[in-house]
Order: sequence, then C-alpha cells, then structure tokens
Amino acid sequence: MSTTATAVEGSPVGDLTAEAAKPDLGAAAWRAPRSGHGPKSGGAAGGDLVPPRAPRGELSLRVALRAGRSVAVQQFHQGALRVLRPHYLDQSGQVCYVMVNPGGAYLGADLYVVDVEVEAGASLLLTTQSATKIYRTPGSFAEQRMTIRLGEGAELELAPDQLIAYREASYRQNTHINVHPTSSLIMAEVITPGWSPDGASFRYRELRLRNEIQVEGDDGAALLALDNLLIRPPLGEVTGVGFMEGYSHLGSLIVVDPRVDQALADELHRLAAGYEAYSGLSLTRSLAGTTGLILRSLSNSTEELNRLLGACTGLLRERWYGRAPLNLRKY
Repeated sequence: MSTTATAVEGSPVGDLTAEAAKPDLGAAAWRAPRSGHGPKSGGAAGGDLVPPRAPRGELSLRVALRAGRSVAVQQFHQGALRVLRPHYLDQSGQVCYVMVNPGGAYLGADLYVVDVEVEAGASLLLTTQSATKIYRTPGSFAEQRMTIRLGEGAELELAPDQLIAYREASYRQNTHINVHPTSSLIMAEVITPGWSPDGASFRYRELRLRNEIQVEGDDGAALLALDNLLIRPPLGEVTGVGFMEGYSHLGSLIVVDPRVDQALADELHRLAAGYEAYSGLSLTRSLAGTTGLILRSLSNSTEELNRLLGACTGLLRERWYGRAPLNLRKY
C-alpha cells in the first residue's frame, strides 16, 4: 500500500499503513447503504463470504444543533447496544454520548450495526462505557459495521476505550465515513491483546479493521482514503521488523479536517516522539479542500498509547475547538 504524501518517515509498515485514495480505487470501494448494514459479512470488505446474520445489537443516532447546543433528534437502539443519557463536558454545546454493550463482550458470529449522523454545525463526542472485549469466536468471526455521516461544519470525536482481542478471537470492523469538506473528524483507538494462559500476546486469530473515508462534493462522494489494518498471527510471525516491531499494542489516530497540513503532521510527530512508542504518520491527498492524517503508534502499554493519543487529541481540541483535553472518568 502507498500514500500520496508522507509526513514523516518510519511509519509502521506491512498491513499497518494507510492507503490514500487513487482514482482507480473508487469502483472497488464498499459504499454502505444508509441503513448502515453494509455488505454481507466479509463481502466487498474482504474475506470469505458467510451467510447473512441478524444483528445482535443495532444503534442509530442523529445529532443536530438546536439553540446553540447539540442534541439528539433521532435515536434508536435494539438488542445489545444502547447509549446512556447525554451529558455536556463544558459550555461549548458539544454533546457527549456513551455507547454501552450490556452483554459485556463480542462473541462468535455476533454482528453489531452502528449508524451515526452529525448534522450541519452540530458537535458530538462518542465514546464507550468500557473496553470492547472479543472472546473466542468458534464458527465465525464477530463483526461491527459502522456508518458515519458529517454535515457542513459538523464535528465528531470518536474516542472508544481499547479493543481487547483474547485467545482464539476473530474480529472484523468496517467503518464507512462520509464527510463534508468543511466538517471535522477525530478518531482515536487502541488495540491490545487479551490474557492467554501462556502469557503470549498474539493468541487471537484475526483482527481486521477497515476505514473508508469519502468526501461529499458537488458531483457526489469521492474516496479520500482507505485505512486497512490486518493482523493474522496464525499465518506468520507478526512481532518482527516491518510489522509490529517487537511491540504488542497498537494505537491509531485518524483526523480529517480542512486545517490538516504538513506543518500539523510534523508537530504531531514531534509530540508523539516524547512517548515510549514507535510512531509513524502519513497524510492523504487533499480533496475538495480537506485532508486526512493517520498516525500509527506501537507500544507495549495501553496506558502509554492512551497518553500519547490523548496528547494529540488534546492539542487539536484546544487549538480548533477551544476545549480542554478529554478526561473521561468511567471507573
């Protein structure tokens, strides 16, 4: 995979890099329907086809600006997904919702579907109540399909707790994102291995995370970037040079905003260098006046990656939105 512009050298390679949009990628890209259900499991997103399955949990949330505050104007949940009551962390009007999975974990053949829309001028912070745990998945992988749409001048910060993959777990996460050229997206995520009897870090079978980002223009949506992560420990050594580089934990930061540029990429790279992690950063091409930035960091500590990503998102929150760094106390 390749990028049209590289902000810094030393980015983690293999299947851990980002792929910027090219004209010939559009026909192959997965475009999820507005319902958020996407293709059949493992279909256009890659992997073996499996029979259709009913979602174990569904969540739909639409946020709009009303009288200077962002509020939910449409909300639906069914099965093992829901959100807690909204709250506001400051006086900016940004609304914060916490996603909850009452079942506590993802199991084999589980399917979760999430649909989020932030209308023009509205601002949403979406997080989770606790870590997403993937247990053994005999028979078939667990899967989450998420669709995100951002209107003109909309803001979304997606800040889930870490994803933990346990022994013999297989998990696929497909996220389809449509942004307006003036909207702002910040996504941060940490992936960690779960406990195993022998203490080894890579006892899960597969982690496959795919982000497709499109920008809405006058002539329809155009592909800005494909971001793919695929780790399959049973098929080969993943700890060595060119892949996980001897580390066990991975952090990702994805930012799409008109204010993203090379200077910001260099600044975030210098900031990340102050933490005990191996980090690399890439820029996408600019499309309709907006640009994407993708940071990968490898470490052996969830806490260190959370600190690193928190510092990066804190810088953006203060500079762009005039908000304090996040302090989501959940315990």
